[in-house]
Amino acid sequence: MTTFSMFATRKRVAKESLLHFDYSLVIATLALALVGVVMVYSATKGKLQSGGLNPKYYLERQAIWVVLGFIAMIVTVLIDYRHIRRLAYVVYGGVCLGLLAVLSPIGHSALGAQRWFQLGPLQLQPSEFATLAVLLSAAFFLRDGEGPIPIGRLIGVLALAGLPMALVIKQPDIGTAIIIGVVFLCQLVVARVRLVHLVVLAMLAVFGIYVVIHLHILQKYQLNRLTSFVNPHANNATTGYNLAQSKIAIGSGGLYGKGLFHGTQTNLSYVPEQQTDFIFTAVGEQFGFIGGSLVILGFGFICWRVWHVMSIARDRLGRLLAAGVLGLLSFSIFQNVAMTMGIMPITGIPLPFMSYGGSAALSFFTAVGVALGIGMRNSRYVPDDKRQFAAQMNE
Repeated sequence: MTTFSMFATRKRVAKESLLHFDYSLVIATLALALVGVVMVYSATKGKLQSGGLNPKYYLERQAIWVVLGFIAMIVTVLIDYRHIRRLAYVVYGGVCLGLLAVLSPIGHSALGAQRWFQLGPLQLQPSEFATLAVLLSAAFFLRDGEGPIPIGRLIGVLALAGLPMALVIKQPDIGTAIIIGVVFLCQLVVARVRLVHLVVLAMLAVFGIYVVIHLHILQKYQLNRLTSFVNPHANNATTGYNLAQSKIAIGSGGLYGKGLFHGTQTNLSYVPEQQTDFIFTAVGEQFGFIGGSLVILGFGFICWRVWHVMSIARDRLGRLLAAGVLGLLSFSIFQNVAMTMGIMPITGIPLPFMSYGGSAALSFFTAVGVALGIGMRNSRYVPDDKRQFAAQMNE
């Protein structure tokens, strides 16, 4: 085969891959991330100014994390998802070691939880990468075969997902543990786990929740936060304060909102930790029902595009990975927005691409990169493996 033919074949494969690259998913992701940067700035500048600090402190850091997240997304796209099995298990092992280390004296404790490494002015939260590690490793563990998952393999993958979940609960970080469970469940459904096995797993999950509560692994204030949505007016001065202020902020926005940088609740920092878990309240107050709806529609578009990737995936591995990404994004979005409105428990789950935080930004952008890579490589003209590429080269 001539050098010219080899070059032509490689060029054709690259062209087909680029034609199937989902630019709309990238644009929607970046648009929401940029909105998030502005919302983080609006939610923090007033408090920083009143304290004599740089009002752009959080703005600058979140902008840096978005840029790094975008780079991580592009790097992930360039890696063929079908050839990263070893990398998936390396990531899994590294995350488990990080979760163990953060529970040691070198971990940083704050607000009753030990979840971070303090790296100078920055914080690294290994639990934010735990979901991604389980997503990747479980997909490779479940990818072989086309029928229902044998019980032996199911037990093995349960142990694989259970270790990081247990370490995350120990911190304690119940929100991330729930996300891991949801992502893992989505992958089990796509892997065609038998219904009776899913029922047994559901019963075990309920028993696990009972054990966590009974052994007092969670602090009392965390249990109060989880149950405050049932009776939000029980104690507005303590556990219900966040939720009460969140509702006031969103409700005061009305139909059109008060305008950017004109939200009373936001400017006066009435909503605690608004730049992180409650960032959607800044959207609701400043841009109202219409602005909040547009943000939710943007998230819906992202989830739809990931669903499309899952539906066109030609191999089981691609479907499993896309299902995990879809579960991660859709549940995180629903849970975060719903908890600010008082219809779901307050679990501390960040809003993808918008909540302040570097670890979360890197994790969510990487997850989108996984979905983009799957979609880009599912053209019938793009070879499935090296042997097919060699066959095309010899045509």
